[in-house]
Order: sequence, then structure tokens, then C-alpha cells
Amino acid sequence: MSSTASINSWCLSSVSPAQSSLRRATLRPCAFARLGSSSSASPPAPPSLIQNKPVFAAPSPIITPSWNEEMGKDYEEAISALQKLLSEKGDLKPVAASKVEQITAELQTPDGKPAFDPVERIKSGYIHFKKEKYDANPALYSELAKGQSPKFMVFACSDSRVCPSHVLDFQPGEAFVVRNVANIVPPYDQTRYSGAGSAIEYAVLHLKVSYIVVIGHSACGGIKGLLSIPDDGSTSTDFIEDWVKIGLPARNKVKSAHPNASFPELCGHCEKEAVNVSLGNLLTYPFVREGLANKTLGLKGGYYDFVKGSFELWGLDFGLSPAFSVKEVATILHWKL
Repeated sequence: MSSTASINSWCLSSVSPAQSSLRRATLRPCAFARLGSSSSASPPAPPSLIQNKPVFAAPSPIITPSWNEEMGKDYEEAISALQKLLSEKGDLKPVAASKVEQITAELQTPDGKPAFDPVERIKSGYIHFKKEKYDANPALYSELAKGQSPKFMVFACSDSRVCPSHVLDFQPGEAFVVRNVANIVPPYDQTRYSGAGSAIEYAVLHLKVSYIVVIGHSACGGIKGLLSIPDDGSTSTDFIEDWVKIGLPARNKVKSAHPNASFPELCGHCEKEAVNVSLGNLLTYPFVREGLANKTLGLKGGYYDFVKGSFELWGLDFGLSPAFSVKEVATILHWKL
């Protein structure tokens, strides 16, 4: 594995209260890392505790149906044979039904290639984890059995391409992770956003994490959706648009700052600015403000570009007091309430 790193990014910070009656957010250089690695390993042999049995309840003992390739020259004949077997031996119904479903799926795939088997994928993934990670590091998992004390709370997108534990190589026990559409942190609201609020409260007050990190990413569908909402505010989905509207301050800011930018360029700017909106929303939680004021908690923004293979990190550093108001937060980040 190899990696290179260089300084080439920004940080969100502010001047001190003594310097200005209104604390203004500014950007300052911070860490930029470009990581690259590749590794491969041959599929491990399954441990003995993994059994090749249906995931549903089946009669015991499980009897393998007595059909083979000689029973038919193609899929249709094989299915017909299984259906006949099923009618003759009712106790084989779960096994035969499973085989019928499998062969039918294979028949429907192009060029007769095997269909994707979710059970096999999950099973092989667990086998690899068990052999290569769990069994290889008993001390770690023994310690984790006693409890958790992660240093990070991470807000990341649900996008399947941007798993934070994969991108940042977090080990089990290192990060308390919340994933949602567009990696959004909503403002404090005990009614509408109790799910996010409970996660933040638990991480800060009970797990006592040291940092909350909000990570945006390239080609974010949620941000594209945010920028595509009609100006009249009308929606066409049950949940998505109402959720991403939390990032409207970011949309308004980038559209104002880049009036002539193309849509892809606006998306890139908004993907990062929406992270800043979420960092600002974190300041609406009283226990977050208290942690910042007591210097027991820090906030970080991040951006992962999976097209370029780069990662940017910046910080939010305000001279806060526990009584810091939502209006002050809005003033700092140039929002309109």
C-alpha cells in the first residue's frame, strides 16, 4: 500500500469575538490527501460453522433432489423435473421451490450466466470477514465486546460508493456512523428530526466522541436533487425533496456566487457548501455548543471525490459560548431565516 499527501484545501474558521461584533466564517488552508492502494486476496475456504443450507426453515434431514443434467437438456426440462419431484414428495417443497426459483432466474439472465445470488454474496462476505479480520484480531474484538469508545462521529451519505469506514479505513470501534441521503445534519428539532438528534446526543453525551465529521462526496444524487427542485418549491417525491431542502442555504449561496456555472459545476460547489450547512446545523444542538465551548468536541468537514481519488478535510473553529443562538449561527454562515 502506498499513499501521498499534500496541503491544498481550506478550513472554515472565524475571527474572535474581540475582532468583530459579528463572527464571520472564513476559509483557511488545511489537509488534502490523495490516497491510492490496491490489494486482492483469493477467496478463503469457508469455516465449518457456515453451512450451505437454505436460509429458510427446511425439514430435517434435508434431502437433495434426485435430478441431474440427464433429466433435461435445458432449463425448462430441469424445472419440469423439479416440479414433478415437488408434487411427488411434499416434504421436499422448500428445497425444490428454491431450486426452481434459482434455475428460473438463471434462465432469464443474458447468455445463460448465473444470476446474482444475494445469499451467496452475503455468506462469502461474512466468510472473508470472519477469517481475515475477526479471527485474525481476537484482541480487538474481545475488547469491543466490553463496550465502545469511538473518537469520531461521522455523518456520511448512503451512496453505496462512499462508505466512510472503507474510504478512511476506520476499524471497528473507531467511528459512530450515521448515513443518510446527501450526508445531511438537520437542525435541532425534537419532532421532525428526532432520529438524527438522538444519534448526536448519544454520541456527544454518552460516547463522548472527540470529533463530529460531516463528509460530502462527488456526484451526489441528493445534491443534484436539491439543485433540481423548482424555484416555486413544488415537490414530486414523498420524502427525498423535503429532506434535501435542509440544504437550501447551500443551494442559494452557490447559485448566487456562481451565476454562470454549469449544472455539474454547481453540483460540485453545492456538495461542499452543503457540508458547511450541516456543520452550522450542528451548532443548533445545545450539547454540541457546550462541547465546543468546553473544548471537548471539534467539528470537521470532509469531501471525498471518488472520481479523482482525493479527500479534503477542513475545520470549523468558532469561539462559542453555550448560549450561542441559531440567529448568530445564521449570521455567521450568511443564511436567511
